[in-house]
Amino acid sequence: MAFQHIKVIYPTAPARPYTPKNGALSTVWFDRYKISNDCPEHIESIDSMCQGLTELINDEAKNGIAKNRILIGGFSMGGGMAMHLAYRFHPDLAGVFALSSFLNKNSAVYQALKSTENVLPELFQCHGTADELVLCSWGEETNKMLKSLGVSTSLHIFPNLNHELSRTEIEQLKTWIVKKLPVDVSKTNE
Repeated sequence: MAFQHIKVIYPTAPARPYTPKNGALSTVWFDRYKISNDCPEHIESIDSMCQGLTELINDEAKNGIAKNRILIGGFSMGGGMAMHLAYRFHPDLAGVFALSSFLNKNSAVYQALKSTENVLPELFQCHGTADELVLCSWGEETNKMLKSLGVSTSLHIFPNLNHELSRTEIEQLKTWIVKKLPVDVSKTNE
């Protein structure tokens, strides 16, 4: 996705031993005990990645990008990582998008939001009904829980979409991004 007035950074998850693949190296943001929303989170690996990604956000802020002009998000585990990063460590960001993503039932995100008074970043979420890896019901449950904890959310369900992206989904995401980060008129007149 390209925008004239928005810098896009695509960080890549590192290769790490991944428990669902019997410890084989996999390019994933964090480890999981299993691919399920009904087990504990591997919080050590999640928090380690949050520290590294915080450096990326802080570098952009040092370069003059206001945190309320930064959106983060991702697909699958990348969306889960973005929700942890924003709602636990950076509630002053402009927004979060999570595509085919979920949080575990007792997520540290939910625990953090129970004790916050902050205005929280808006969540744009999409999920396919035919997703067999990350069940649509897990995404719906995540959305419902975040909404109950004060997050302004939108959830877009795509019939017959598996664990993949669709053109319609990408177009809706692009529309949301441009709405969240309009051209900064004060900078166009300089």
